[in-house]
Amino acid sequence: MDDATLQRVEKDLSEYLGFFADCFSYSPTRDHLEVYVRGQLGTLERKSIEPIALDACVPPRTLQQFVGVYRWNENAMRSRVRTIVATKHSDPSAIGVIDETTFAKKGCKTVGVKRQWCGHNGKIDNCVQTVHLTYVAQEFATIVGADVYLPEDWAEDMARRKEAGVPEDVKFRKKWEIALALLDQARADGIRLRWITADEFYGRASEFREGLERRNLLYVVEVPKSTFGWTPAGYGQGREPRRVDKLYRRGGPPWITYHIKDTTKGPVVWRVRATRFVHHAGTDRSEKLLLIAVDPLTGETKYFVSNASAETPIETVLTVAFTRWRVERNFEDSKQEIGLDHFEVRTYTALQRHLAISMVSLLFLVETTSKLKATTSEGWTVSQTRLIVDTLVDQELLPEQRARRLGRNLFKIAYWQRRARVAEKCHRKRRLRDIARAGIDIATIPACPSWPSDP
Repeated sequence: MDDATLQRVEKDLSEYLGFFADCFSYSPTRDHLEVYVRGQLGTLERKSIEPIALDACVPPRTLQQFVGVYRWNENAMRSRVRTIVATKHSDPSAIGVIDETTFAKKGCKTVGVKRQWCGHNGKIDNCVQTVHLTYVAQEFATIVGADVYLPEDWAEDMARRKEAGVPEDVKFRKKWEIALALLDQARADGIRLRWITADEFYGRASEFREGLERRNLLYVVEVPKSTFGWTPAGYGQGREPRRVDKLYRRGGPPWITYHIKDTTKGPVVWRVRATRFVHHAGTDRSEKLLLIAVDPLTGETKYFVSNASAETPIETVLTVAFTRWRVERNFEDSKQEIGLDHFEVRTYTALQRHLAISMVSLLFLVETTSKLKATTSEGWTVSQTRLIVDTLVDQELLPEQRARRLGRNLFKIAYWQRRARVAEKCHRKRRLRDIARAGIDIATIPACPSWPSDP
C-alpha cells in the first residue's frame, strides 16, 4: 500500500462521515461525531469519552454533553447505516443473525445493569445486555441493529428510570421482542433478508419463530435438546411428544457426514440426520425441518429447526445454520478495535448513541477491509485495517512521520499475514489428519455451498 492509497482512505472517511450530516441540526455538534469516530478508530488503549476527548484536545465535558445531552438524532444515524448497507451490499440470499452481547459494569447506576448472565465473564455477574442484528452478504458482515435490554425490574422502577433518563414509552420487552423490532427497522430501511439464524436462546421461543413466519422470513435457529415435539407420523397418531434428543429410540433417518465449510483452522465436518418435525410449544403445528448435528471430532451435538421447504437442500440449510460465527466476529472486532465495551456512560440516551456511533465506525472498517482485500488480494482483517486507518486518524503527523508510521504498520501486517498463511496450512494439515482418524474421507462426502443460493 502506498501513500496514494492512504490518502484515498482518508478521503473515504471524510466522505463517509458526510452521509450522517443531516442527523445533526448544528455544525459544531456534527463535528463531535468525527472526534468520536476518529477516537474509536485510533490507537487509544481506552476508547471511552475522556481519553477520546483529551487526545483530540476537546474538553471531556463537551464530548459527554454531545453523547448525552445535545440534540441530534441517533435513530436517524442507525437508519443511515442500514440505508448504506441496503444500497451498497444488497444480496438476494442475505442472512440476518440475531445475537446479544454483554458488558460487565460495576455499580447500579448504568441503565439496565443488574446481576444477570454475563457472557463476557462466563457467569452471573453485574452487567448490561444489548441485542444486535448482523447483516451477512457472503464475505461482508456488519451490525445493522442494536438496542439496550431493559430488565423487568428496571422497567418497573420509576426512580431508576428517571435517574437514567429512560423515556416513558420504553417498556420491558423480552429479547426476542427486541430482535423482531430490529428486523422490522432493518426491513423498513430497505434491507432485504432471505434467512434468519439465531442461537437456542431465541430458537426456543415459539413467539419468535412464529414472528419470523408472519414476516415471511426463512429461518434456521438452534433449539435446546429439551425441545419437545413429534415426527409427522407420531403427531398424526396422537402420540406423546418427545424431546428432540430422545425423538428416535431406535432406527430413524440415516446419518450423513457433510463438509460444512473451510476455516482458517481447516475444514469443518458434522454428521447430520434430518427429519420432519412438529413443535409441541406454541400454536404452529405445521411441519418443520429438524437437523441433529454431531461433531465427529468432539462429540458436541446441536439441534436446528428450520421452516425451509422440504425441497430445500440440507446443504443450504447447514450453510445458514453455521453462519452465526459472523456476529461473534463482529462483536470481537467492535470490542477490541473500536471500544464497543469501553463506554462509561450511564443514561439511556448516551448508551443508545454510543451503540449507534459504534455501528458507524464498524461499517467504515468493514467496508475499508473489503476494499483492501480487493486491491491487494491479501487476507486483510478488520484489526489490520484499523492499524492502517490509525495512521490517518492522527492529523498532527507531518508527511514524513506519516510515511514512517505507515511503513512500520505495513511491515507488521505483511509479517502477520505471512504467519497466518503458514498457520492455516498447519491447522488444515492437522484437521485433515483428525478427520481421517475419525474414518471420514473428506473427498467423498457432500459439501455445503459457501453461500446459499437464492431459493
